[in-house]
Amino acid sequence: MSRLPRTYDLYTRLSKRPLGPQVFSLLYAFYAPYFWTVRPQVRSMEPHHAEVVIPLRQAVKNHIGTLHAIAAVNGLEAAMGLLAEATCPVDKRWIPVGMTVRYTAKSTTDLLCVAETDEADWDQADVPVRVKAVRRDGVVAVEGTITIRISARKEG
Repeated sequence: MSRLPRTYDLYTRLSKRPLGPQVFSLLYAFYAPYFWTVRPQVRSMEPHHAEVVIPLRQAVKNHIGTLHAIAAVNGLEAAMGLLAEATCPVDKRWIPVGMTVRYTAKSTTDLLCVAETDEADWDQADVPVRVKAVRRDGVVAVEGTITIRISARKEG
């Protein structure tokens, strides 16, 4: 049976090449079209950790000129998805089942969206992924948890 390459394998191969991270970022946004709206720039993808930058640009600004809260959350979900793809065992699958976020400061710059877990988090069916969106000045603008459910991958 022919399958698409695993996301993490593709990232690992492309990230070693000139312009590879930019190409991967474009492919990721095209594969998950709802991410395209925020133009995620993948900075890091590895087991238990992923980072995505969401640029502050006119298309994602709200009425007060800051990065819209939902655009920030879209970036957090993009980072969480990369972490899940890099961490989830090959014989398992994952799906988000819940999210709790707090908006702690105005998103006045590009945002670095970070997702993190610990190895012990993956010993349960529902994995809490810690997420935060950080402004260029180091201030956390959004933080929370995205819960993903892990289950056996169905054959076929």
